[in-house]
Amino acid sequence: MIALPRRIASTLIALSLPLIALSLPASALAGDAALLAERLQVGGQPMPVASIRDTPMEGIYQVRLETGESFYSDVEGQYFLVGDLYENSDQGLVNLTEQSRNDERVARLADVAEGERVIFRGTGESRAEIVVFTDTTCPYCRQFHEEVPDLNAMGIEVHYLAFPRVGMDGQGARELQQIWCADNRSEAMTAVKREEALSSVGDCDNPVEAQYHLGMEIGVQGTPAIVLPDGRMVPGYVPADRLAAMLGLEG
Repeated sequence: MIALPRRIASTLIALSLPLIALSLPASALAGDAALLAERLQVGGQPMPVASIRDTPMEGIYQVRLETGESFYSDVEGQYFLVGDLYENSDQGLVNLTEQSRNDERVARLADVAEGERVIFRGTGESRAEIVVFTDTTCPYCRQFHEEVPDLNAMGIEVHYLAFPRVGMDGQGARELQQIWCADNRSEAMTAVKREEALSSVGDCDNPVEAQYHLGMEIGVQGTPAIVLPDGRMVPGYVPADRLAAMLGLEG
């Protein structure tokens, strides 16, 4: 997500390079949003728009790019606002932009099939499911993995996705590919988190790179990155009991 104007500036500069065509056809939008999709250009080049949503503010739309960054625009595509939109409600300030991010995460993660995850389940009833973007070279990921049996005992499923934090050319990417290519992924994940070497190779058809890009698109900036069932993202290591409390599963 966009935190500083310079980030969107870098995105706009990149648009001078060959671009992917708008992924959201105007026919899929209605009224002013469709017009905005046609008008969103920088230097005569179309912007790589992933989605355009209405906001409670008349004439202002939320635009999300294929890079995962988002901003707000008037219907003419002439003025951009970078930052979060809040509603001043009876319950206090409500971050509407973060709610939109959460909804987007839930939708994007729902598209990741179970067969593309490394899943740790307990033997009892499942009470909650969390998605965790992980990297084998991350000390806090190893610390979190030690808590997985406790989470499972509380009925919390842990679904791992790959996020090699230094990119696809690093050790983490190679080890994650080995894990996803192993006959038993969960055993391989535990072995690598214990800093044990795997004998398997990572040359199978695997989703590691796709999950790495997915993570960047939904706002992952480091590991572990824990996504709760409602789409909220919790960065960093969280002890099992505190995580259970965040899920409303105390006791």
